[in-house]
Amino acid sequence: MTDMHVHRARLRLDAALEGLADAFRGAVAPPDEHNCECHWGSAEELALLKVPGVMLDPDLLRRSWHIPGWGDPGAVLRRVLPQLAGAVVDSRSESYRYRDEIGVVLARADWQVWPPEQAAAVREFLHAFWAHTLVTPDPAAYAPRTLVLCVEASGELSPWLDDWEALDHPAADRRLAEAVDEWGDDLLADELPWWTWHDDKDGMVAVLTAWLTRHAPARLRAIGAPDDLLHRLRLIGLTGPARWTDPHWPNHTD
Repeated sequence: MTDMHVHRARLRLDAALEGLADAFRGAVAPPDEHNCECHWGSAEELALLKVPGVMLDPDLLRRSWHIPGWGDPGAVLRRVLPQLAGAVVDSRSESYRYRDEIGVVLARADWQVWPPEQAAAVREFLHAFWAHTLVTPDPAAYAPRTLVLCVEASGELSPWLDDWEALDHPAADRRLAEAVDEWGDDLLADELPWWTWHDDKDGMVAVLTAWLTRHAPARLRAIGAPDDLLHRLRLIGLTGPARWTDPHWPNHTD
């Protein structure tokens, strides 16, 4: 039987990818754009960025967004973004493992001040990809890294947590358990579980900690999460001596 949540999320993601293709159709790198051949690529490869719609091989696609040194990095990113978005949602692609870095590249490109139709297409893509990540049965789907893509690209954490909280689906609960397991040690040290491009790291830690300790326990208990994961989550919500004198603190001694 088809899971309607997954079906709707896939339709939304496909529509968002089509929206990106429409919004950035005809985008090209500036005629005088250049980069160092020794670490970026050949003149023939550079010429491809100045022709709209030509598909790039995966290695050239990665170099186009990843290598610095462009005169107008935003224009280069707009040129490759529809193809890059299509690759980054495919767990079999090379781009899939670079989701966190791609979020930083989007932030540096100031996509939110691009023309309104382009900015709206990027925003909808991020929300659609996040929603699909939370419900997809694909075992390779890894919610923490997609969340980092969205947070780094947008500079905000709360909207993505709100989307997660509003989604009542067993896969979303399993993704939550994966995230607590992944983030637990960092949050117990009051550290953000990923490197961030943005300045308000402490604020993000506070938002993430408050959200997890308020929202996650009931959902994790409902899916039969192990006791050690639940205790780690509880410890994240404690501060000072209450945390490190707790019997379940990893280094606790009587």
